[in-house]
Amino acid sequence: MGSFRLVALLIITSACGIAGGEFADLQVTLLQSAMFVAGIVTLVQLFTIGPVGGAVPIIMGTSSGFIGVFNSVVGTMGGGVLAYGAIMGASIIGGIFESVLGFFLKPLRRFFPPVVTGPIIISIGLILAPSAITNCQSNWLLAFVALGTVIVCNIWGKGMVKILPILIGVLVSYAVALVTGAVDFAAIGEASWIGFPIHKEAMGLFSIDGSEEFISALFTIMPIAIATMMEHIGDIAAISATTGRNYIRDPGLNRTLMGDGLATAMAGLLGGPANTTYGENTGVLALTKIYDPLVIRIAAVFACILSFCPKFEAIINTIPSGIIGGISFVLYGMISAIGVRNVVENQVDFTNSRNLIIAAVILVCALGFNSVGGITFGIGGVSVTLSGLAIAALAGILLNAILPGNDYEFDSNPGTGEGTSLRV
Repeated sequence: MGSFRLVALLIITSACGIAGGEFADLQVTLLQSAMFVAGIVTLVQLFTIGPVGGAVPIIMGTSSGFIGVFNSVVGTMGGGVLAYGAIMGASIIGGIFESVLGFFLKPLRRFFPPVVTGPIIISIGLILAPSAITNCQSNWLLAFVALGTVIVCNIWGKGMVKILPILIGVLVSYAVALVTGAVDFAAIGEASWIGFPIHKEAMGLFSIDGSEEFISALFTIMPIAIATMMEHIGDIAAISATTGRNYIRDPGLNRTLMGDGLATAMAGLLGGPANTTYGENTGVLALTKIYDPLVIRIAAVFACILSFCPKFEAIINTIPSGIIGGISFVLYGMISAIGVRNVVENQVDFTNSRNLIIAAVILVCALGFNSVGGITFGIGGVSVTLSGLAIAALAGILLNAILPGNDYEFDSNPGTGEGTSLRV
Protein backbone atom coordinates (compact mmCIF):
# COMPACT_ATOMS: atom_id res chain seq x y z
CA MET A 1 0.00 0.00 0.00
CA GLY A 2 2.65 2.50 1.05
CA SER A 3 5.05 1.53 -1.74
CA PHE A 4 2.30 1.98 -4.32
CA ARG A 5 1.69 5.46 -2.91
CA LEU A 6 5.32 6.47 -3.22
CA VAL A 7 5.50 5.24 -6.81
CA ALA A 8 2.52 7.48 -7.51
CA LEU A 9 4.42 10.35 -5.92
CA LEU A 10 7.27 9.88 -8.38
CA ILE A 11 4.87 9.96 -11.32
CA ILE A 12 3.29 13.15 -9.98
CA THR A 13 6.78 14.64 -9.61
CA SER A 14 7.15 14.24 -13.36
CA ALA A 15 3.65 15.63 -13.90
CA CYS A 16 4.53 18.73 -11.90
CA GLY A 17 6.78 19.81 -14.73
CA ILE A 18 9.91 20.49 -12.69
CA ALA A 19 11.73 17.58 -14.29
CA GLY A 20 11.27 18.68 -17.87
CA GLY A 21 11.62 21.62 -20.20
CA GLU A 22 14.56 23.79 -19.18
CA PHE A 23 16.02 20.98 -17.05
CA ALA A 24 15.78 18.23 -19.66
CA ASP A 25 19.44 17.25 -19.27
CA LEU A 26 18.93 16.74 -15.54
CA GLN A 27 15.58 14.98 -15.78
CA VAL A 28 16.57 11.44 -14.78
CA THR A 29 18.85 12.83 -12.08
CA LEU A 30 15.99 14.91 -10.71
CA LEU A 31 13.59 11.99 -10.64
CA GLN A 32 16.17 9.84 -8.87
CA SER A 33 16.76 12.56 -6.30
CA ALA A 34 13.01 13.14 -5.84
CA MET A 35 12.38 9.55 -4.85
CA PHE A 36 15.50 9.28 -2.70
CA VAL A 37 14.71 12.51 -0.84
CA ALA A 38 11.04 11.55 -0.39
CA GLY A 39 12.11 8.30 1.25
CA ILE A 40 14.71 9.91 3.52
CA VAL A 41 12.57 12.82 4.77
CA THR A 42 9.58 10.52 5.29
CA LEU A 43 11.75 8.45 7.61
CA VAL A 44 12.80 11.62 9.44
CA GLN A 45 9.15 12.51 10.10
CA LEU A 46 8.31 8.97 11.19
CA PHE A 47 10.94 8.93 13.93
CA THR A 48 11.64 11.32 16.77
CA ILE A 49 15.02 12.84 15.98
CA GLY A 50 15.87 15.68 18.36
CA PRO A 51 13.24 18.42 17.97
CA VAL A 52 12.01 17.00 14.65
CA GLY A 53 9.38 14.39 13.79
CA GLY A 54 7.15 12.31 16.02
CA ALA A 55 5.88 9.06 14.45
CA VAL A 56 3.06 10.77 12.55
CA PRO A 57 1.76 8.49 9.72
CA ILE A 58 2.55 10.88 6.87
CA ILE A 59 4.29 10.59 3.52
CA MET A 60 6.57 13.36 2.31
CA GLY A 61 6.68 14.09 -1.41
CA THR A 62 7.45 16.69 -4.05
CA SER A 63 5.65 19.94 -3.28
CA SER A 64 3.60 21.30 -6.19
CA GLY A 65 3.31 24.58 -4.28
CA PHE A 66 6.90 25.46 -5.21
CA ILE A 67 6.41 24.79 -8.92
CA GLY A 68 5.15 28.28 -9.74
CA VAL A 69 8.10 30.07 -8.17
CA PHE A 70 10.56 27.58 -9.65
CA ASN A 71 9.16 28.32 -13.10
CA SER A 72 9.45 32.05 -12.40
CA VAL A 73 13.12 31.66 -11.54
CA VAL A 74 13.65 29.60 -14.69
CA GLY A 75 11.93 32.24 -16.81
CA THR A 76 14.18 34.93 -15.36
CA MET A 77 17.45 33.03 -15.78
CA GLY A 78 16.73 31.20 -19.00
CA GLY A 79 16.94 27.70 -17.53
CA GLY A 80 19.89 25.32 -17.51
CA VAL A 81 22.17 24.06 -14.78
CA LEU A 82 22.80 27.59 -13.46
CA ALA A 83 19.11 28.17 -12.76
CA TYR A 84 18.71 24.67 -11.34
CA GLY A 85 21.60 25.15 -8.93
CA ALA A 86 20.25 28.52 -7.80
CA ILE A 87 16.83 26.98 -7.14
CA MET A 88 18.33 24.16 -5.09
CA GLY A 89 20.50 26.57 -3.10
CA ALA A 90 17.54 28.85 -2.39
CA SER A 91 15.46 25.80 -1.40
CA ILE A 92 17.99 24.99 1.33
CA ILE A 93 17.63 28.46 2.84
CA GLY A 94 13.87 28.41 2.29
CA GLY A 95 13.60 25.08 4.12
CA ILE A 96 15.63 26.39 7.03
CA PHE A 97 13.38 29.46 7.08
CA GLU A 98 10.31 27.21 7.31
CA SER A 99 11.89 25.26 10.17
CA VAL A 100 12.51 28.52 12.03
CA LEU A 101 8.87 29.49 11.45
CA GLY A 102 7.89 26.14 12.92
CA PHE A 103 10.04 26.71 16.00
CA PHE A 104 8.43 30.11 16.57
CA LEU A 105 5.01 29.03 15.30
CA LYS A 106 2.92 30.42 18.13
CA PRO A 107 4.14 34.07 18.09
CA LEU A 108 4.30 34.25 14.28
CA ARG A 109 1.00 32.63 13.36
CA ARG A 110 -0.90 35.93 13.67
CA PHE A 111 0.71 37.06 10.41
CA PHE A 112 -0.74 34.16 8.41
CA PRO A 113 -4.56 34.15 8.57
CA PRO A 114 -6.45 32.45 5.73
CA VAL A 115 -7.30 35.83 4.20
CA VAL A 116 -3.59 35.93 3.29
CA THR A 117 -2.73 32.28 2.71
CA GLY A 118 -5.94 31.42 0.82
CA PRO A 119 -5.45 33.92 -2.04
CA ILE A 120 -1.75 33.01 -2.22
CA ILE A 121 -2.60 29.34 -2.73
CA ILE A 122 -5.25 30.30 -5.30
CA SER A 123 -2.64 32.34 -7.16
CA ILE A 124 -0.19 29.44 -7.30
CA GLY A 125 -2.67 27.32 -9.27
CA LEU A 126 -3.63 30.17 -11.60
CA ILE A 127 0.00 31.00 -12.37
CA LEU A 128 0.61 27.36 -13.28
CA ALA A 129 -2.41 27.09 -15.57
CA PRO A 130 -0.66 28.23 -18.78
CA SER A 131 2.01 25.54 -18.44
CA ALA A 132 -0.71 22.88 -18.23
CA ILE A 133 -2.26 24.11 -21.49
CA THR A 134 1.15 24.23 -23.16
CA ASN A 135 1.74 20.56 -22.32
CA CYS A 136 -1.77 19.63 -23.46
CA GLN A 137 -1.13 21.20 -26.85
CA SER A 138 1.54 18.59 -27.61
CA ASN A 139 -1.13 15.87 -27.74
CA TRP A 140 -4.72 16.79 -26.94
CA LEU A 141 -5.93 13.19 -27.28
CA LEU A 142 -3.69 11.96 -24.47
CA ALA A 143 -4.51 15.06 -22.43
CA PHE A 144 -8.26 14.45 -22.69
CA VAL A 145 -7.87 10.75 -21.88
CA ALA A 146 -5.84 11.57 -18.78
CA LEU A 147 -8.22 14.34 -17.71
CA GLY A 148 -11.33 12.24 -18.38
CA THR A 149 -9.97 9.25 -16.49
CA VAL A 150 -9.16 11.37 -13.45
CA ILE A 151 -12.66 12.87 -13.45
CA VAL A 152 -14.40 9.50 -13.85
CA CYS A 153 -12.33 7.87 -11.10
CA ASN A 154 -12.83 10.77 -8.75
CA ILE A 155 -16.59 11.09 -9.25
CA TRP A 156 -17.76 7.51 -9.85
CA GLY A 157 -14.86 5.42 -8.55
CA LYS A 158 -15.11 3.25 -5.48
CA GLY A 159 -12.50 2.28 -2.92
CA MET A 160 -8.90 2.50 -4.11
CA VAL A 161 -9.99 3.74 -7.54
CA LYS A 162 -11.49 6.85 -5.99
CA ILE A 163 -8.42 7.85 -3.96
CA LEU A 164 -5.88 7.20 -6.73
CA PRO A 165 -7.41 9.05 -9.70
CA ILE A 166 -4.18 10.74 -10.77
CA LEU A 167 -2.16 7.53 -10.85
CA ILE A 168 -4.92 5.70 -12.74
CA GLY A 169 -5.22 8.64 -15.14
CA VAL A 170 -1.53 8.38 -15.93
CA LEU A 171 -1.68 4.60 -16.44
CA VAL A 172 -4.77 4.64 -18.69
CA SER A 173 -3.51 7.51 -20.86
CA TYR A 174 -0.07 5.89 -21.03
CA ALA A 175 -1.68 2.72 -22.38
CA VAL A 176 -3.35 4.84 -25.08
CA ALA A 177 0.02 6.45 -25.80
CA LEU A 178 1.55 2.99 -26.30
CA VAL A 179 -1.17 2.02 -28.77
CA THR A 180 -0.81 5.26 -30.74
CA GLY A 181 3.00 5.12 -30.78
CA ALA A 182 3.47 8.30 -28.76
CA VAL A 183 6.04 6.81 -26.36
CA ASP A 184 9.78 7.03 -26.99
CA PHE A 185 11.69 4.18 -25.33
CA ALA A 186 15.17 5.29 -26.44
CA ALA A 187 16.11 6.69 -23.04
CA ILE A 188 15.27 3.42 -21.29
CA GLY A 189 17.84 1.49 -23.28
CA GLU A 190 20.50 4.12 -22.59
CA ALA A 191 19.84 4.26 -18.82
CA SER A 192 21.91 2.07 -16.53
CA TRP A 193 20.44 -0.33 -14.01
CA ILE A 194 22.38 1.09 -11.08
CA GLY A 195 23.20 4.72 -10.41
CA PHE A 196 23.79 7.01 -7.44
CA PRO A 197 20.82 9.39 -6.97
CA ILE A 198 22.95 12.32 -5.80
CA HIS A 199 25.03 14.36 -8.26
CA LYS A 200 27.29 17.30 -7.47
CA GLU A 201 26.01 19.48 -10.32
CA ALA A 202 22.48 19.25 -8.90
CA MET A 203 23.31 19.89 -5.24
CA GLY A 204 22.23 23.27 -3.95
CA LEU A 205 25.05 23.54 -1.41
CA PHE A 206 27.50 24.50 -4.15
CA SER A 207 25.20 27.26 -5.43
CA ILE A 208 24.84 29.22 -2.18
CA ASP A 209 26.78 32.37 -3.00
CA GLY A 210 26.27 36.07 -3.61
CA SER A 211 25.44 35.71 -7.29
CA GLU A 212 22.47 37.48 -8.82
CA GLU A 213 20.94 34.12 -9.72
CA PHE A 214 21.04 32.84 -6.15
CA ILE A 215 19.83 36.09 -4.53
CA SER A 216 16.91 36.37 -6.97
CA ALA A 217 15.94 32.74 -6.40
CA LEU A 218 16.20 33.21 -2.63
CA PHE A 219 13.91 36.25 -2.51
CA THR A 220 11.42 34.43 -4.74
CA ILE A 221 11.33 31.07 -2.98
CA MET A 222 11.49 32.00 0.72
CA PRO A 223 8.00 33.59 0.91
CA ILE A 224 6.48 30.35 -0.38
CA ALA A 225 7.52 28.68 2.87
CA ILE A 226 4.58 30.55 4.39
CA ALA A 227 2.06 28.89 2.08
CA THR A 228 3.75 25.52 2.58
CA MET A 229 3.51 25.99 6.34
CA MET A 230 -0.25 26.50 6.15
CA GLU A 231 -0.60 23.51 3.82
CA HIS A 232 1.31 21.41 6.34
CA ILE A 233 -0.91 22.54 9.21
CA GLY A 234 -3.98 21.51 7.21
CA ASP A 235 -2.48 18.10 6.41
CA ILE A 236 -1.62 17.35 10.04
CA ALA A 237 -5.09 18.46 11.11
CA ALA A 238 -6.71 16.15 8.53
CA ILE A 239 -4.56 13.20 9.63
CA SER A 240 -5.49 13.92 13.26
CA ALA A 241 -9.18 13.86 12.38
CA THR A 242 -8.77 10.63 10.40
CA THR A 243 -6.79 8.70 13.00
CA GLY A 244 -8.57 10.10 16.05
CA ARG A 245 -5.26 11.18 17.58
CA ASN A 246 -4.38 14.84 18.13
CA TYR A 247 -1.00 15.16 16.42
CA ILE A 248 -1.33 18.94 16.61
CA ARG A 249 -0.72 18.71 20.35
CA ASP A 250 1.38 15.54 20.49
CA PRO A 251 4.04 15.55 19.09
CA GLY A 252 3.01 19.12 18.22
CA LEU A 253 2.93 21.22 15.08
CA ASN A 254 6.30 22.72 15.89
CA ARG A 255 8.00 19.32 15.55
CA THR A 256 6.24 18.27 12.36
CA LEU A 257 6.63 21.71 10.77
CA MET A 258 10.34 21.76 11.56
CA GLY A 259 10.51 18.36 9.88
CA ASP A 260 8.68 19.79 6.85
CA GLY A 261 11.22 22.60 6.56
CA LEU A 262 14.07 20.17 7.01
CA ALA A 263 12.63 18.12 4.15
CA THR A 264 12.78 21.10 1.77
CA ALA A 265 16.31 22.00 2.92
CA MET A 266 17.49 18.41 2.54
CA ALA A 267 15.88 18.20 -0.90
CA GLY A 268 17.83 21.26 -2.05
CA LEU A 269 21.01 19.92 -0.50
CA LEU A 270 20.70 16.60 -2.33
CA GLY A 271 19.50 18.13 -5.60
CA GLY A 272 15.80 17.18 -5.50
CA PRO A 273 12.62 19.28 -5.74
CA ALA A 274 11.21 20.77 -2.53
CA ASN A 275 9.27 18.32 -0.34
CA THR A 276 6.28 18.70 1.94
CA THR A 277 3.54 16.56 3.48
CA TYR A 278 1.47 14.77 0.85
CA GLY A 279 -2.23 15.56 1.36
CA GLU A 280 -3.66 12.56 -0.53
CA ASN A 281 -2.04 10.31 2.08
CA THR A 282 -5.04 11.14 4.28
CA GLY A 283 -7.35 9.34 1.83
CA VAL A 284 -5.20 6.21 2.01
CA LEU A 285 -5.36 6.27 5.81
CA ALA A 286 -9.14 6.70 5.78
CA LEU A 287 -9.66 3.80 3.37
CA THR A 288 -7.25 1.23 4.84
CA LYS A 289 -7.65 2.15 8.52
CA ILE A 290 -3.95 1.27 8.83
CA TYR A 291 -2.30 3.98 10.89
CA ASP A 292 0.87 2.13 11.90
CA PRO A 293 3.90 4.24 10.90
CA LEU A 294 5.81 0.99 10.32
CA VAL A 295 3.95 0.49 7.02
CA ILE A 296 5.08 3.87 5.74
CA ARG A 297 8.62 3.31 7.02
CA ILE A 298 8.84 0.19 4.85
CA ALA A 299 7.52 2.17 1.88
CA ALA A 300 10.10 4.92 2.47
CA VAL A 301 12.92 2.38 2.46
CA PHE A 302 11.51 0.90 -0.76
CA ALA A 303 11.54 4.37 -2.34
CA CYS A 304 15.16 4.92 -1.40
CA ILE A 305 16.14 1.59 -2.96
CA LEU A 306 14.30 2.35 -6.22
CA SER A 307 16.08 5.70 -6.46
CA PHE A 308 19.32 3.84 -7.19
CA CYS A 309 17.86 2.47 -10.45
CA PRO A 310 18.12 5.08 -13.25
CA LYS A 311 16.32 2.69 -15.61
CA PHE A 312 13.21 2.87 -13.42
CA GLU A 313 13.34 6.68 -13.50
CA ALA A 314 13.86 6.54 -17.28
CA ILE A 315 10.64 4.54 -17.60
CA ILE A 316 8.79 7.26 -15.67
CA ASN A 317 10.49 9.81 -17.91
CA THR A 318 8.80 8.34 -21.01
CA ILE A 319 5.45 9.81 -19.97
CA PRO A 320 4.41 12.06 -22.93
CA SER A 321 3.91 15.78 -22.36
CA GLY A 322 0.25 15.47 -23.33
CA ILE A 323 -0.39 13.18 -20.37
CA ILE A 324 1.48 15.53 -18.07
CA GLY A 325 -0.69 18.35 -19.38
CA GLY A 326 -3.92 16.45 -18.75
CA ILE A 327 -2.89 15.56 -15.21
CA SER A 328 -1.62 19.09 -14.58
CA PHE A 329 -4.97 20.42 -15.79
CA VAL A 330 -6.53 18.89 -12.70
CA LEU A 331 -3.55 19.13 -10.37
CA TYR A 332 -3.00 22.85 -10.77
CA GLY A 333 -6.71 23.54 -10.61
CA MET A 334 -6.86 21.59 -7.36
CA ILE A 335 -4.22 23.88 -5.88
CA SER A 336 -6.42 26.91 -6.49
CA ALA A 337 -9.46 25.01 -5.26
CA ILE A 338 -7.62 24.23 -2.02
CA GLY A 339 -7.06 27.96 -1.60
CA VAL A 340 -10.77 28.58 -2.07
CA ARG A 341 -11.58 25.86 0.45
CA ASN A 342 -9.14 27.45 2.87
CA VAL A 343 -11.03 30.74 2.95
CA VAL A 344 -14.47 29.07 2.94
CA GLU A 345 -13.80 26.59 5.75
CA ASN A 346 -12.28 29.31 7.91
CA GLN A 347 -15.23 31.61 7.28
CA VAL A 348 -13.31 34.56 5.86
CA ASP A 349 -15.83 37.38 5.59
CA PHE A 350 -15.52 39.02 2.18
CA THR A 351 -18.26 41.49 3.00
CA ASN A 352 -15.57 43.03 5.19
CA SER A 353 -13.75 45.65 3.10
CA ARG A 354 -10.46 44.91 4.85
CA ASN A 355 -10.46 41.25 3.81
CA LEU A 356 -11.64 42.09 0.31
CA ILE A 357 -8.79 44.56 -0.23
CA ILE A 358 -6.13 42.14 1.04
CA ALA A 359 -7.35 39.32 -1.20
CA ALA A 360 -7.70 41.64 -4.21
CA VAL A 361 -4.18 43.03 -3.87
CA ILE A 362 -2.69 39.54 -3.48
CA LEU A 363 -4.43 38.19 -6.58
CA VAL A 364 -3.57 41.15 -8.82
CA CYS A 365 0.04 41.26 -7.61
CA ALA A 366 0.50 37.53 -8.20
CA LEU A 367 -1.03 37.37 -11.67
CA GLY A 368 -0.21 40.88 -12.87
CA PHE A 369 3.47 41.00 -11.90
CA ASN A 370 3.93 37.40 -13.02
CA SER A 371 2.78 38.37 -16.52
CA VAL A 372 5.53 41.02 -16.78
CA GLY A 373 8.31 38.94 -15.23
CA GLY A 374 8.13 40.34 -11.71
CA ILE A 375 10.09 43.30 -10.33
CA THR A 376 13.86 43.67 -10.63
CA PHE A 377 15.84 45.99 -8.35
CA GLY A 378 19.41 46.35 -7.15
CA ILE A 379 20.82 45.65 -3.68
CA GLY A 380 24.52 46.29 -3.17
CA GLY A 381 25.23 46.01 -6.86
CA VAL A 382 23.27 42.76 -7.18
CA SER A 383 20.10 42.62 -9.27
CA VAL A 384 17.27 40.89 -7.42
CA THR A 385 14.08 39.75 -9.13
CA LEU A 386 10.90 39.17 -7.15
CA SER A 387 8.28 36.99 -8.83
CA GLY A 388 4.63 37.93 -8.84
CA LEU A 389 3.96 35.30 -6.18
CA ALA A 390 6.68 36.63 -3.88
CA ILE A 391 5.35 40.19 -4.29
CA ALA A 392 1.82 38.97 -3.55
CA ALA A 393 2.90 37.16 -0.37
CA LEU A 394 4.81 40.17 0.93
CA ALA A 395 1.98 42.57 0.07
CA GLY A 396 -0.60 40.36 1.77
CA ILE A 397 1.43 39.99 4.96
CA LEU A 398 2.11 43.74 5.08
CA LEU A 399 -1.51 44.75 4.51
CA ASN A 400 -2.76 42.23 7.06
CA ALA A 401 -0.34 43.64 9.62
CA ILE A 402 -1.10 47.34 9.16
CA LEU A 403 -4.81 47.50 8.26
CA PRO A 404 -7.16 47.85 11.25
CA GLY A 405 -9.51 45.02 12.19
CA ASN A 406 -6.97 42.18 12.35
CA ASP A 407 -8.77 39.89 14.78
CA TYR A 408 -8.75 36.11 14.43
CA GLU A 409 -8.34 32.93 16.44
CA PHE A 410 -5.99 30.01 15.99
CA ASP A 411 -7.50 26.84 17.43
CA SER A 412 -7.02 23.13 16.99
CA ASN A 413 -9.86 20.66 17.25
CA PRO A 414 -9.17 17.51 15.25
CA GLY A 415 -12.36 15.90 16.43
CA THR A 416 -14.37 18.19 14.19
CA GLY A 417 -12.50 17.22 11.08
CA GLU A 418 -11.22 20.79 10.79
CA GLY A 419 -7.99 20.55 12.70
CA THR A 420 -7.12 24.18 12.20
CA SER A 421 -9.43 27.07 12.69
CA LEU A 422 -8.21 30.46 11.53
CA ARG A 423 -11.21 32.73 11.95
CA VAL A 424 -11.10 36.24 10.54
